Amino acid sequence: MLARFVPAARWMRDYDRADLHGDVTAGVTTAVMLVPQGMAYAMLAGLPPIVGLYASIAPLVVYALLGTSRQLAVGPVAMDSLMVAAAVGAMAPAGSDHAVALALVLAAMVGTIQLVMGLMRLGFLVTLLSHPVISGFTSAAAVIIGVSQLQHLLGFPMARSRHVHVLLFDAVTQLGRTHAPTLLLGGFGIALMLGLRRWAPKVPAAIVTVAATTLAVLAFELDAAGVAVIGSVPAGLPDWTVPVVSWAEAQALVPSAFAIAIVAFTEAISVGKAFATRNRYRLDASQELVAIGAANLAGSLTGGYPITGGFSRTAVNASAGARTPLAGMITAALVAVVLVLFTPVFRLLPKATLAGIVMVAVFGLIDVATLRHLWRTRRSDAAALLVTFAATLLLGIDSGIATGVVFSLALFVLRAARPHMAELGAKPDGATWRNVCRHEDAAACRDVAVLRVDTSLFFANIDAVVGRINALVHERGDAARAVVLDCSAVNDIDSSAARTLVESAGDLARAGVELHLARVKGPVRDGLEAAGIIGTLGAERCHEDVAAAMAALAAAPRPAYTTETAPRLPRSNEAARALRQQHAHA
Repeated sequence: MLARFVPAARWMRDYDRADLHGDVTAGVTTAVMLVPQGMAYAMLAGLPPIVGLYASIAPLVVYALLGTSRQLAVGPVAMDSLMVAAAVGAMAPAGSDHAVALALVLAAMVGTIQLVMGLMRLGFLVTLLSHPVISGFTSAAAVIIGVSQLQHLLGFPMARSRHVHVLLFDAVTQLGRTHAPTLLLGGFGIALMLGLRRWAPKVPAAIVTVAATTLAVLAFELDAAGVAVIGSVPAGLPDWTVPVVSWAEAQALVPSAFAIAIVAFTEAISVGKAFATRNRYRLDASQELVAIGAANLAGSLTGGYPITGGFSRTAVNASAGARTPLAGMITAALVAVVLVLFTPVFRLLPKATLAGIVMVAVFGLIDVATLRHLWRTRRSDAAALLVTFAATLLLGIDSGIATGVVFSLALFVLRAARPHMAELGAKPDGATWRNVCRHEDAAACRDVAVLRVDTSLFFANIDAVVGRINALVHERGDAARAVVLDCSAVNDIDSSAARTLVESAGDLARAGVELHLARVKGPVRDGLEAAGIIGTLGAERCHEDVAAAMAALAAAPRPAYTTETAPRLPRSNEAARALRQQHAHA
């Protein structure tokens, strides 16, 4: 029973000592990466760097106890940090105590939202964010993150904005104020990290860069020359705290909290599923919501800000040998040791170095490969990616992802309203029916139109289906005798579609054309019976397959119905409605 609510009870009970070496190695390696990244991401969020370390202890332990991923490395990430900066930056000066309090409240809100969603088993809602939307959003966010760090790299303050064009304009107009030592030191740090990642990938690039640039500041007294450094960092573990802000401020944070909760979970579940598939185990999406939500609540109470699972650290954690969540606990313990014993070494750490760490980390988020692939394979998905990318850049983080979701849903409705339909023809064996546009040897029947609809029927697409039926009847002219609707791909039908199909059957009957149904699934047949179409057509017009429908039509005499007395069937469904109204008033 305990293992159901606390998955750690299961892996702790069955822990294999052979996994210990891998877990320890992974925990140490990830901690070496997390310490400089956590400080850099906190600075990106407009918070003191120490907050990033506070967010890297309790949340990691809580996730290790409640999470179902064996490799996911949680903690501060660039995306959440940027969204926190956008939410908090408009309400408090960067780095201030008030900004920290707002960030802690935001973490509590995000955690509560995720926890409630997890307890309600709403993990499936992540599917609202399609891969093109996520790709466009993360690519745009990477650009915004990179541009926002220019102020630390160039050595002068820039305008506080969530819009990339504002940031770029401000940076370009102030280029004359560039502080050369800061730019040189930051550029050296970026080059060193990129070089180590390329030619010595096993070397902890971030830690080496932090050490090298800190020693440079110490040796050449660059802090006295104007290079901005972190300064004194408080030592010791974070205290338990309950953040307090005004009710109006809390209300203002709610939209951002929902956005961060969804984006953070999407990032974590995407990364977690990738490594779960690779290591052959399954994640529980709703339990992951509970775990990340509880981790955020723990972070809020221990001086941290919103966290989630990040791809780069998870990749490092997995490649270093992580086999169980124990690796995350070891990482948290090492970060705590750093806070207790080693904070004085960060006093001369240049802010330009932290900016460089952020910029290098987000370079990989710019996903050009996905855009190229989608442009070749599915232009509509490429359009969703580009719309999300542009909206995020021009409108901001929250509006950008909302725009992407709305655009994707609109594309979905548009596709559903234009379903794929295929006219079927008989193959030479006479029993097999295939799409006449794809099979040259499939011959369409001269007096019977056979149409297969490859989607469920509902109010948005039934007009298109009826219009196609009418068009096929018109193509056959006076020879048209019947329409066979192949429903093998129809999994559902709503009341509006069923009613319209009943009306269409009446229009066809008045034109001397019978409507037959083939391969109707049970749930769809139930809906048609409830709508009265089975009673209208008669059970004898519902067939097991198309071949059975054609055999029944061949055996039955053609109705005595002349074209002189039969009304012409309207080509469009709108015209069909007008005809029905005419008959209703007759």
